[in-house]
Amino acid sequence: MRHKIAAAVFAGLFSLGASAQVEIQWWHSMTSVNGEWVNDLAKDFNASQNKYKVVPTYKGSYDESMTAAIAAYRAGNAPHILQVFEVGTATMMASGKAIKPVGEVMKEAGQKFDPSVYIPAVASYYTAPNGQMLSFPLNSSTTVFYYNKDAFKTAGLDPDKPPTTWIEVAQAAAKLKAAGHACPLTIAWQGWTQLESFSAWHNVEFATRNNGLSGLDARLKINSPLHVRHIENLANMAKQGLFVYKGRANTAEPTFVSGECAMITTSSGFYGNVKKNAKFNFGLSTLPYYADVEGAPQNTVIGGASLWVMGGKKPEEYKGVAEFFSFISKPEIQSASHKRTGYLPITTAAFTLTEQSGFYKENPGTEVAPNQMIRKTTDKSRGIRLGNYVQIRTIEDEELEQVWAGRKTAKEGLDAIVKRGNELLERFEKANSKK
Repeated sequence: MRHKIAAAVFAGLFSLGASAQVEIQWWHSMTSVNGEWVNDLAKDFNASQNKYKVVPTYKGSYDESMTAAIAAYRAGNAPHILQVFEVGTATMMASGKAIKPVGEVMKEAGQKFDPSVYIPAVASYYTAPNGQMLSFPLNSSTTVFYYNKDAFKTAGLDPDKPPTTWIEVAQAAAKLKAAGHACPLTIAWQGWTQLESFSAWHNVEFATRNNGLSGLDARLKINSPLHVRHIENLANMAKQGLFVYKGRANTAEPTFVSGECAMITTSSGFYGNVKKNAKFNFGLSTLPYYADVEGAPQNTVIGGASLWVMGGKKPEEYKGVAEFFSFISKPEIQSASHKRTGYLPITTAAFTLTEQSGFYKENPGTEVAPNQMIRKTTDKSRGIRLGNYVQIRTIEDEELEQVWAGRKTAKEGLDAIVKRGNELLERFEKANSKK
């Protein structure tokens, strides 16, 4: 009896100890192999200590999770950490007390936090004009070019020599089609890959005011002769069956993994999925460019997402958030994540560690993403930070779809994006200029 009482007391104490863990709710938008990665990050952190427990929860696509978090904040039950894609940055920056700057969170928790250790192009994008880092980079990515080496070989193309210019892409697509491929080229995240990254890669403005980084009064400039030329070329490829549009966001990606489409421009964060699920040899290369454009190629822009800390939480909870961020910042954690997913190693130490491990030599093409981002940036290529950009991305999708379907010319479609997008930018400027 005495032993049973002692066991019960011990069990009760153990239960109290377990329940004393501070839970940190983390809402994210990662699916498939990247969803497994996010869950493992939380699992490894939880196993490394017993004071805090990070609980990752999938809340839908990026725009869905962002909308859900805003509603939850108003209702008083927002998560502690919210994963937000890069186009939501300006909106989050303008959300006032709804967020708590990550620099502030780390400082108050006594955690070492030095923004200078992050890859400059990553750190600067998530940093306010006063120099304070607002969100924590998690799955930073950039645009890369994937191609099916087996399909290239079948079409008589050199599988070890991917196309680097858009002219070469069109030529490769023609050979692939002649060899029987119904989908030589497709694209994912079309606004990001074909307008945003395209602009930075060619060192031309996407929008005024340094692409929005220098002020709220930025306006779109993507109906320039170069942008029209590129979208017109893609539209002509669509008419010839060389480029096949497969839908918005990343819905085109499965068509590459399945082997249906032989080439795709999309996120470096697609690498883990391709590596695990593709049944063919594949290669990675840089984003194609136009060789006659002075200054090209320059550098691509950041994609992916960062972690924002929501406001109104308890000090002890913020300490848990800070410890988690410190844990996933470790070079060995960052390097392992980069190797697994294709997302950028967000610190220079992680990049160096990956390089020293021989990973890039053993996996040719995996160095493309960091090399594209580490290049020196210009005022035209540092990144794009615009208000209401989630809605502007939808406008880009709508208008480009009209072009691919042949219902609008490239210039008409781009003019419409600029007109409709600028109306949203003006609205955002008026709503936030007095804050």
